[in-house]
Amino acid sequence: MDRGCTRLMVWTVVGLAVLLVGGFSLAEARGGKVQKRLPRWEYGTVVLNRFSEANQMAPVVFRHWVHRAKHTCRLCHVDIGFAMEAGGTGIHEEDNRMGLFCGTCHNGKEAFGWETAKGGKTVQNCNRCHAESPVGMDQNLRNEFMQLASTLPRGLLGDGIDWMQAEEQGLIQPKDFIEGVSFPRPKMTHEQGEINLDSKLGGLPDIVFSHKKHAVWNGCEVCHPDLFALKAGTTKFTMQEIFDGLYCGACHGEVAFPLQDCGLCHTKPVTQ
Repeated sequence: MDRGCTRLMVWTVVGLAVLLVGGFSLAEARGGKVQKRLPRWEYGTVVLNRFSEANQMAPVVFRHWVHRAKHTCRLCHVDIGFAMEAGGTGIHEEDNRMGLFCGTCHNGKEAFGWETAKGGKTVQNCNRCHAESPVGMDQNLRNEFMQLASTLPRGLLGDGIDWMQAEEQGLIQPKDFIEGVSFPRPKMTHEQGEINLDSKLGGLPDIVFSHKKHAVWNGCEVCHPDLFALKAGTTKFTMQEIFDGLYCGACHGEVAFPLQDCGLCHTKPVTQ
């Protein structure tokens, strides 16, 4: 059965249950608050404001798609050391200027630095990160996203980009090593292969988890041992816990394709 048929089956089985979760409403209830769904180019956007406004600066607006097109998740969340939880790292401007965290790349060499020399003058780049425009209102960024998205395979939900297919087809080549920051490690051979996880909902296709696809972006370190035990079957979790942002939900629903796109995980029909 091809992926299109599987996804159609999933939508038929899940149907009203998915709607009740709120996946297709214009507003989602989370933690007792109603949040409007952000436009495609803002999916995965994180606002960092632990210190900014306290120092009379606009908050930092970090957009995952800008960085995901160029770097793996593992590079930032393991080698560079960003916490998986928004605001959990506690970055100061001094850290960046010392070449840590954002400053690992934003140094004027790998990517733009905090200042640029132009025509004999020094131009500050503060507003490229400390955004004054409300999230969703930056039209230049929207145009940049739409231009990128037009060159990549289309996804169904989230930011509307199929990042796995884009990487597999060589349309993007996310960087996974920075000299002096990353540590050498053997090339993964993906010997673990695929793991079949039984669906607990009658008639819903089983889940096929691919180590190969996840290892390209995450290596082993993003998931193990913090999110999942190393031995298959040891970690017990429910779909509700995933919707609450645990286990698979640490990435799916926030940055990776959202959980409402059921057919991308539930891909193996249940045997009769």
